[in-house]
Amino acid sequence: MLLLSGAIAGTLAGLLGIGGGVIIVPIVTLLFESHGVPHAIAIKMALGTSLATIVVTAISSIYTHHRKGAVDWGLFRIMGPAVFVGSLIGAWLADIIPGDALYVAFIVFLFAISLQMALTRVGAHRSLPGTAGLAATSTTVGVVSALMGIGGGAMHVPFLSYCGVPVKRAIATAAAVGLPLAASATLGYIVGGLDEAGIPPASIGYVNLPVFGGVVAASLLFAPLGATLAHKLPDMLLRRLFAVFLFVLASRMAYNML
Repeated sequence: MLLLSGAIAGTLAGLLGIGGGVIIVPIVTLLFESHGVPHAIAIKMALGTSLATIVVTAISSIYTHHRKGAVDWGLFRIMGPAVFVGSLIGAWLADIIPGDALYVAFIVFLFAISLQMALTRVGAHRSLPGTAGLAATSTTVGVVSALMGIGGGAMHVPFLSYCGVPVKRAIATAAAVGLPLAASATLGYIVGGLDEAGIPPASIGYVNLPVFGGVVAASLLFAPLGATLAHKLPDMLLRRLFAVFLFVLASRMAYNML
């Protein structure tokens, strides 16, 4: 199951510019719960471990997108540092917020993003904000992404697309920005979980090493595949795939919760 989720997460990381956390978090949460880990701890373990795997998948997908000249490194220089700071704040908040509240928030978040992507046209509504506005947006994305255990693409891709950035370029740039986000948030989850009682064996804080290894093993192989597909599919189809995927996953998580 870990290898399968890693393969799906890696493909989605390259295809849609997301870190794969939206598929890893629910699967890993269920895995920990099946081994008797309390729900409130299981969700935080899943979030921290997911973000750790995103560090690896982001590197793989960035390489493929960069070779195709799709990453906007000018935007990255503004968004990267901002998202790094935001994700540190988000990881700190995740340590003090109840796990059940995080679970519900994650489901609501997925539904909202899926609807936004499904209903919004490909055409731009406005231009990119200035440096301060772009940095503020990415800081916010960093906070929310760290709380949700994702790489930020689920918010950065719609935002950049809304501001007139072509969707393929938005996906590639979001994948690049996901690297400092995931690295910063992973560090925060490690530090935040060091004094937590009852975490599973072979864990460093809220990051479980066996789960991390299983997911990464497959995701590394499939991230370049997803990035290659992203440059072959029409923009509108990419947006619809993104929306449908998030909606189905949110529905599944809501069903499990009920």
